[in-house]
Amino acid sequence: MSATRLPGTPRLLRALNDRAALELLLERGPLTRARIGELTGLSKVTASQLVERLEERGLVARVGEQAGGRGPNAQLYAVRPGSAYVVGVDVGAERVVAACADITGTVAGRVEQSTRDTDDPVGVVHNAVVQAASRAGAKLSAVRRVVLGTPGLVDPQTGDITFAFNLPRWHSGLLAALREDLDTPVVFENDVNLAAVAEAQSGAARDTADFVLVWVDAGVGLAIVLGGRLHHGSSGAAGEIGYLPVPGVPIPRDVSRRAKPAFQQLAGADAVRAVAAEHGFATPDAAEQGVAAARAAEAVGAAIAAGDAGAPVLDELARRLALGVASTCVVLDPPLVVLAGAVGRAGGAALAERVQREVAAITLVRPRVVSTGLTEEPILRGALRTALDAVRDEVFGSTVG
Repeated sequence: MSATRLPGTPRLLRALNDRAALELLLERGPLTRARIGELTGLSKVTASQLVERLEERGLVARVGEQAGGRGPNAQLYAVRPGSAYVVGVDVGAERVVAACADITGTVAGRVEQSTRDTDDPVGVVHNAVVQAASRAGAKLSAVRRVVLGTPGLVDPQTGDITFAFNLPRWHSGLLAALREDLDTPVVFENDVNLAAVAEAQSGAARDTADFVLVWVDAGVGLAIVLGGRLHHGSSGAAGEIGYLPVPGVPIPRDVSRRAKPAFQQLAGADAVRAVAAEHGFATPDAAEQGVAAARAAEAVGAAIAAGDAGAPVLDELARRLALGVASTCVVLDPPLVVLAGAVGRAGGAALAERVQREVAAITLVRPRVVSTGLTEEPILRGALRTALDAVRDEVFGSTVG
C-alpha cells in the first residue's frame, strides 16, 4: 500500500483516535465518553466504540460516575495505572537512586543505595530496580523500560557507555549485561541530558524548542536541545564542556590519565569553593563528589546572603562560567541558557543575570540566561520522562499498522 494512502486506513485512524483519547485522559484526568467525544471531535457512537476498545485492551477502566441531568449517571474513565510501569535510575559516584512510576507518571516506589562498597554495577542496578518496582507494587515483568542516567559518554550507535570519568567500574558491555539480567529494555543516557529533558517538561525551558543547559555541580556539563530534541553528536560527546580549552588553566593532553580537564578546573565544585574561600566564604573540605558539590552550593548561597560582601564571588564565577557559555552560544546561538546543578541552582537569578551580562559583553550573541526551574532530582525526573515517552508510544500505539 502506498504511503499516501496509509493515513486513510480505518485501522490507523482508530489507532490515532485511541492515542488522542489516552493523552486526554492522562492530561485531564477521568472523563466521560461524551466528554472524550467532545474533546476529540468524534461522534458519540465513535467515542463509545473507542472507549470499549481501550477497555478491552486493559488501558482504561471505569473509576466512578458523574452525576447531572436526567437519566443514569455517566461513567467516568481513566487510564489504568497498572497497564505498564517504568523505572528511572540516577547513577552517581557514591549512590544510585531508582524510582518506579506507573504509566500515568505517578511515582509509587523509590529506593536509594550506596555504591561505595561494591564493584558490581550489574548487581547494584538490579537491586535498585527490583526494590523500586517492589515498593510500587509492580512485578519486574510489568516494567517495560529502565532508563539510567549516568555521567560520561553514551555511544549513539550502540547505546553503551564508552567513557565515564567518575565511574571507573562502568564499562562497555554493561548494557547487554543489564538487559540480560533484568530481561527488559534498558537504556543509558547522559545525566545532564536527562536534566535537560526534565527542564523542558516542567522547568525553566518549558515551551522552548532550542536551549542549552549548563550543569554546574561537582563537574561541569552541557546539554543541547535543538528543535525539541537532544543533540548527542556523532560519538555522544556533544556537551562535554568540561574539556573545553580555556585560558588560565593547564590543558591536559591525555584524558585517559584522569587529569581534570581545563574548564572543569576553572568552574567545577573545587574551583567554586576556592573562589568563595578567597573572599571569606570557606566551607569544610569534602573528598566525595556529591558532598563537594553541596559544599560549593553552600558557599554560593552564603555569598548571595551576604549581599554586597558576596558580590565579588558571584562576579568571578560569572566571568568563569561565561567562557563556557559564550563558546557554546557563538556556535549554536540558542535563545535560552539554563544554569542547573547544585551550584547553578544555588546561584539563582543573581548568578544567571551576571552570566547573561558577561556573555553579552564578550560575544555578539545575547541569550537569556536563567536559573533552573527544578529543585529536586532533575536527572531522575528526566529518566522517568524518557522512559514514559517511549513506553506510552509502545503501549498506546500498539494498534498502529
